[in-house]
Amino acid sequence: METTVKKLVTAVSASVALMGAGHAAAEIKIGVAGPITGQVAQYGDMQFSGARMAIEQINAAGGVNGEMLEAVEVDDACDPKQAVTVANRLVNEGVRFVVGHLCSSSTQPASDIYEDEGILMVTPASTSPDITERGYELVFRTIGLDSVQGPVAGNYIASLNPERVAIVHDKQQYGEGIATAVRDTLKDAGVEVALFEGITAGDMDFSSLVTKLKQADVDYVYYGGYDPELGLILRQSRQAELDAVFMGPEGVGNKNINTIAGDAAEGLLVTLPPAFDKKAENQELVKAFQDKGEDPSGPFVLTSYTAVQLIAEGIEQAESTDPFDVAASLRSNSFNTPIGTVEYDEKGDMKSFEFVVYEWHSDGSKTPVN
Repeated sequence: METTVKKLVTAVSASVALMGAGHAAAEIKIGVAGPITGQVAQYGDMQFSGARMAIEQINAAGGVNGEMLEAVEVDDACDPKQAVTVANRLVNEGVRFVVGHLCSSSTQPASDIYEDEGILMVTPASTSPDITERGYELVFRTIGLDSVQGPVAGNYIASLNPERVAIVHDKQQYGEGIATAVRDTLKDAGVEVALFEGITAGDMDFSSLVTKLKQADVDYVYYGGYDPELGLILRQSRQAELDAVFMGPEGVGNKNINTIAGDAAEGLLVTLPPAFDKKAENQELVKAFQDKGEDPSGPFVLTSYTAVQLIAEGIEQAESTDPFDVAASLRSNSFNTPIGTVEYDEKGDMKSFEFVVYEWHSDGSKTPVN
């Protein structure tokens, strides 16, 4: 049987024709939950772009077992309380499948609701191990864990023979979680962690933090969190002539940090998923994004596309739209996707996922260094 992914990459022109001619009302609702507004909305743009493309191409290829997909997009602003509100809205709208959420702190409470209500969720971006530690049957993801990403970062820093390292985080589930994983890795490697400090997300003035970093005489700073805060920390550190190399996770790896930090972003180290948009087998899909004026290179674009694809192929293989049947299908099969071969363990985590260390540049480009 021809797989969904093979049908998707050839369906763009058919999609245009189908949209022009009109087609039957969608029959399978897929919630897409992430930040449309808020400080990290640029990551939401990646998520919605990837999910929309997958839905468009699947529908152009005939849908899923003859049924069309319909996106139900909701904005959680990466706020846990708002995530609960939109999760309940999706329940009330009869949604049985969700791509989301994006921020771990939003995904965690929303997933409680989805599990209770029998809704299958695939997060394309949440990396906190806590999300899948609870033994939920209907929770999956298309990205790796901080328990993998943190050691990649920590081991890379350790390989540079630093003298004193500071670790800063935003006190949130994602930021503090990955910062802790980096700290533990560094300690295991015998590297001194001179400072482990939390800041408040949304703050603008980090002069006291920069002073502490200078007083601690650190040569490397790891930051767990998102780009709005790190961009300001980088800029203010440069102004204060703090001579240290900064590093952060995928939550800081987007061009918005260049807008905030300017030249101070040069040399930032970032862990990111591999550049899936560079894979030869993805070039037709990449062109489909580019033809729409969209950038497929963001870390969550193709993980979101894959999340929709997995739901679709899970339904096809289960020959059922019951989320529990689809969950069983996802755990028992192997899927060829734009992010590679996906196989799931019992927790809903992928059995294999790689993070790559990049050096970030002031023009928004990046160079792999490991």
